[in-house]
Amino acid sequence: MGRLILVPTPIGNLGDITIRAIEVLKAANVILAEDTRTSSKLLKHYEIDTPMRAYHMHNEHKVVDRIVEELSGEVTYALITDAGTPGISDPGFLLARAAIEKGVDVECLPGAAALIPAVVLAGVPNDRFAYEGFLPVKKGRQTRLKQLAEEERTMVFYESPHKIQKTLADFGTYFGGDRPACVARELTKMHESFHRGTLNELSAHFEANKPKGEMVVVVQGKR
Repeated sequence: MGRLILVPTPIGNLGDITIRAIEVLKAANVILAEDTRTSSKLLKHYEIDTPMRAYHMHNEHKVVDRIVEELSGEVTYALITDAGTPGISDPGFLLARAAIEKGVDVECLPGAAALIPAVVLAGVPNDRFAYEGFLPVKKGRQTRLKQLAEEERTMVFYESPHKIQKTLADFGTYFGGDRPACVARELTKMHESFHRGTLNELSAHFEANKPKGEMVVVVQGKR
């Protein structure tokens, strides 16, 4: 059987890739990439010329069976996403599960994930936390928020800049505006920033200062 290796890539700073990740990407027969245009910049930077194929949320259901069939041979495929660890709010789970079920050797290298530095530096308890990823946009959103209002562990969310104000407002409504929280923005990049305060304070800040860049929102659990 072949091998499938999930390879984390930098969430911003290209220097955060591991030596082992570079070695795997160079040695693989094929690199499955979420966006080949984005990944080509990383591969070019490290002089990696391994062939790439697209594997993303819009085609994964169609191609997963074919890829697993190819992995029945003596090949090694590396799976990467635009940033971070495959399978964490990015494509990866479906392929990893299907490969495991077929007896393919599946590995995941340690590496970058935006939630870890955000949790460490949020300034709220981090001995126990619940990773929630992206909230539902419409269907199921209210139900999820009602459930999370009773969560006692610190909660970690991913959010985009054009939805952050609505999300913070919703958190204030369901969790209480005085709940401590932190918004980590552009992690590991030149304009990295951490905004800490209550949900009301953070909501007011981003109402006055239109945000840019991907964000991680860390919210203290219910006391």
